[in-house]
Amino acid sequence: MSNTPSNMLPLGTTAPNFNLTDTISGKMISLNDIKGEAATVVMFICNHCPFVKHVNEQLVKLANDYMDKGIGFAAISSNDVKNFPQDSPELMKKNAEDLSYPFPYLYDETQEVAKAYDAACTPDFYIFDKDLKLVYRGQLDDSRPGNDKPITGRDIRNALDAILAGKEVDPNQIPSMGCNIKWKH
Repeated sequence: MSNTPSNMLPLGTTAPNFNLTDTISGKMISLNDIKGEAATVVMFICNHCPFVKHVNEQLVKLANDYMDKGIGFAAISSNDVKNFPQDSPELMKKNAEDLSYPFPYLYDETQEVAKAYDAACTPDFYIFDKDLKLVYRGQLDDSRPGNDKPITGRDIRNALDAILAGKEVDPNQIPSMGCNIKWKH
């Protein structure tokens, strides 16, 4: 497992649009479909990454805690499934069902969406405000596989709480860390 940090897309960037297949429902889902009234969280994850497996339970809890507060969520997997078949859409659907993902789990087959977001790792997190302007990109919290720090979702929760309170999100943000996105060659 490689330690790849987020690229840290510039704050204020407008969320790139997408229209991807939701592996859970089989429907096409766009950015507008998942946009929340208050904010929107876009997560780049995958099935096999130990960093994602480490935080999966917290991702479900996070979404369940905030979706009814006007926060939209979507997870996207952009990995090359030819070389990483464990990240195939069929296994994405099974993984999402086994973990009870409350958000769509979208497949970015062309990898164009990951490129548009300048995503680098799994997990990679982005929070956009009600106008779809980037206000947060970075880590879920300080926990990583093997570092014995609790998985709390603190950094993303703090950003979402600030948005819901009408406050500015702290611009001092720590990059996420994880496995690199498995790009096609």
